[in-house]
Amino acid sequence: MDIFSFFGIVIFCYLLTYIVLLSFLDRDLGLAWVEKFGKSIGSLKGQVIWITGASSGIGEAMAVTLAKHGARLVISARREWELERVKGRCLEEGQLNVDDILVLPMDMTDFKAHQECFDQVIDKFGRLDILVNNAGRSQRANWEEIESAVDQDMFNLNVFSVISLTRVVVKYFLEREEGGGHVAVTSSIAGLIGVPFSGSYTGAKHALHGYFDSLRAEKIRNRLTVSILCPGPVLTNFLSESFTSRPGEKYGVAASSSDRRLTADRCSYLCCVALANGLREAWIALPPILPVAYMGRYFPNFTWIIGGYIGSKYLLKLRDSRSTIKGN
Repeated sequence: MDIFSFFGIVIFCYLLTYIVLLSFLDRDLGLAWVEKFGKSIGSLKGQVIWITGASSGIGEAMAVTLAKHGARLVISARREWELERVKGRCLEEGQLNVDDILVLPMDMTDFKAHQECFDQVIDKFGRLDILVNNAGRSQRANWEEIESAVDQDMFNLNVFSVISLTRVVVKYFLEREEGGGHVAVTSSIAGLIGVPFSGSYTGAKHALHGYFDSLRAEKIRNRLTVSILCPGPVLTNFLSESFTSRPGEKYGVAASSSDRRLTADRCSYLCCVALANGLREAWIALPPILPVAYMGRYFPNFTWIIGGYIGSKYLLKLRDSRSTIKGN
């Protein structure tokens, strides 16, 4: 056996092992490793962490998880009453005092308010350690029927508002004496591969990867940590609030407890593990989403061949982990 054959066999065995392991895990191998051997979420104790989209779903669950481990919190969303409810959960279930949590209502699409909101964070705590861009909405629609206004609304919320707020925070991180800083964004498995019936959403999540990968490469010597969190289907109200093909319309179909979805608590825990360990990217989903995403990302030609046989409707069913599909 020559050396090229040897390395070919080693690489094949590595890839095969990787795919097999992903068929049993709810997170990628790097995240699984640091969950067991890396820093605990408790290493974030005392740090000031700002979570947008914190009034429900993954954002709410992350706030509670971090509160349990002693991180000081800024929680933001449009609905102040829901933020107060989340604050109550954090105080009840966590190890924080009232002064350790700032409820900061904000509309992410009001770009002009981002600097003012950031100033309130600094006025309250005197510092910021981690920004978690979690606000956003999903989508269900036929690609050719999507009105351009929906594309614009999707990118304003899921991309441009995130970039605007992150730029405010990154300037602060780069200017402070101790340097460093950590920005994170909740992307999606849809940011890694193309998914059917979510054209605007998929495009927006791919755009986030481009923006944040560029930021990471540009500031590689500035000790700025950039994390991209990529959940798959999670049991939250995210699906029912999704955009459709028409402006102002919601999908209106709630996820069911019978769907094969990761719980918000488990997803938030893994996201917080990724934050504690400064992971560049973390993939989080129940099988078989992860091996499908891995194949789609690294073996696209093979994936398209398989996709042609099983069809896009089955892929949507797989993605949403549902037994029925509305409108498609």
